[in-house]
Amino acid sequence: MANQQNPQTNCPEIKEPSPKIQKIHQNDVSQESTNGNFPLLKVKKFSEKTILPSKGSVLSAGYDISSTTETKVPARGKALIPTDLSIAILEGTYARVASRSGLAWKHSIDVGAGVIDADYRGPVGVILFNHSDVDFEVKIGDRIAQLIIEKTMTPEVVEVDDLDLTVRGSGGFGSTGV
Repeated sequence: MANQQNPQTNCPEIKEPSPKIQKIHQNDVSQESTNGNFPLLKVKKFSEKTILPSKGSVLSAGYDISSTTETKVPARGKALIPTDLSIAILEGTYARVASRSGLAWKHSIDVGAGVIDADYRGPVGVILFNHSDVDFEVKIGDRIAQLIIEKTMTPEVVEVDDLDLTVRGSGGFGSTGV
């Protein structure tokens, strides 16, 4: 980072380095990054319109993913939006496709069916639901969702005759706090 003095405030101005995404070949890396600290999120592009997933800030939990087509999500309807990319993530994780808060708040746009398993290598599509009464226009390059990498836990399934008792028991659907 370069620090320069801002003449108006007499405070140092901090400039973030521009993110550079390096293209690697299949045999160049294992499941670790080049510095050995963090796993890689491997991404394959299918078209020139594909935008690589990117973080909005250093501490963002998710990577923004973008549309590669112009389409309309009809009012009270849904649409499958292509991203023209596929991903490879670590075993023991999955990628969750989640809503972007700005789209949810400003346009009532939500994401559905958002689980990408670690062994899936096909194209990533994003199902957008439009909960508003107005059609929603999607342009090429629009950030439409975010990709969050999460750990999975898949315990062995064991059939039992009974389950342990809890204070809550079988109460559900609004039964707590009543």
